[in-house]
Amino acid sequence: MHLYTNPKSHFAARSKTATPIYLLTKHELKGKQHGLGKTVLAWAQTTGFAGESGQVCLVPGDHGKIECVLFGLGSGSGDGKAMAHAKLARTLPKAKYSFSEDRGNAGLDQIAWALGGYSFDRYRARKHKTPQLASKPDADAHRIIEGVFFTRDLINTPASDMGPDKLETAFRMLARNHQAKVKVIKGDALIKQNFPMVHAVGRASVTAPRVLDLKWGKANHPKVTLVGKGVTFDTGGLNIKPGSSMALMKKDMGGAANVMGLAHMIMDAKLPVRLRLIVGAVENSIAGNAFRPGDVLASRKGLSVEIGNTDAEGRLVLGDLLALGDEEKPQLMIDMATLTGAARVALGPDLPPFYTDDDQFAAELVDQAQSINDPLWRMPLWAPYQSMLASKIADVNHISSGGFAGSVTAALFLSRFVEKAESWTHFDIFGWTPSEKPWAPVGGEAQCIRTLYAVLKNRASR
Repeated sequence: MHLYTNPKSHFAARSKTATPIYLLTKHELKGKQHGLGKTVLAWAQTTGFAGESGQVCLVPGDHGKIECVLFGLGSGSGDGKAMAHAKLARTLPKAKYSFSEDRGNAGLDQIAWALGGYSFDRYRARKHKTPQLASKPDADAHRIIEGVFFTRDLINTPASDMGPDKLETAFRMLARNHQAKVKVIKGDALIKQNFPMVHAVGRASVTAPRVLDLKWGKANHPKVTLVGKGVTFDTGGLNIKPGSSMALMKKDMGGAANVMGLAHMIMDAKLPVRLRLIVGAVENSIAGNAFRPGDVLASRKGLSVEIGNTDAEGRLVLGDLLALGDEEKPQLMIDMATLTGAARVALGPDLPPFYTDDDQFAAELVDQAQSINDPLWRMPLWAPYQSMLASKIADVNHISSGGFAGSVTAALFLSRFVEKAESWTHFDIFGWTPSEKPWAPVGGEAQCIRTLYAVLKNRASR
């Protein structure tokens, strides 16, 4: 699969000359459960290496080379420790390295290495030179890395090169790589084919709004439908954002990027599902024909929707898309969107909330998320808050009154458009890493899709 960033550059064939990396807890270092020589241990003591979490010690060898690398895991437990060593992939000198022992999870080590070493260099004259892990990932780890890189690349690309038309190009590339069928509805055809809210949100842009619809897999397999918010730039519309809030709005298509990355994983693994991927690619711009606060929009579902604020446009796009997906009664429907600031206030940028009434699916997600360091948190679809969406002139207002429970009420609004799907889950993601993590530089981020892929793969195996 062609990506702007190729994960193959992070790996090399196994080599006896690769510099070994020792991952050590404080207990292992003190207990000498590692086979390190006295000279190495003396150097560690001299340099203050004690196995604390994130500590790095480069041990010198002959002729100015590095003999080995020591990396501290602290107590060896706690959030993020499974991928803490990912930072080595962007901090070590350019060379070939290998982990000194198989800790029983080589795939996660390889994923951590690649994710930590990721660098978005598309616009740089001087490309980042990465150290290599002398251990090529297996097919499953490689497709996960590709899916995450694809997602990050899409989000990191500026809106000047990732408008609705260019998002369509990436969507078609994804389909072409997996021999999937694509249908695109754009411009005024959205009105004729009953996507009035998608059209309203995107009609003020010089680039026509569009619905991107991909189908893949055998018709008799369980239907899995992925829906993504693809607002390639969000000015806020007539409720214009302040400059500080607009600076990162190239990432407002993060939901679309994430479901596209997940779709790649599913199709590359050839999971036995009938996959449908639906993305609303629009730009929320300002012009004389922009939709207004107080307008009442029709929707594909037949509900009339009063507009409370044009800066809450993503749920309008998703409403039409969810109604489309719901029409064919999928066994599982998942939507992802960079939807509310309220979700960030509640849980911060690194812990995306999800909403579902499917307790079994929720339990599977939570279990997988903990084991692979892809965090998420279940939030309630609290039905009494539906009253906050009341409108005096339409069937529903698309934002809540009073400013309370913004993420919950957004999820409740979306639930109005889902009726026939056996199971539906909504993810309110941030899609961005605002401060560097060992496994993620600052920039676009894949959230929850490694977890979702693991759950879908486990279900398929059963």
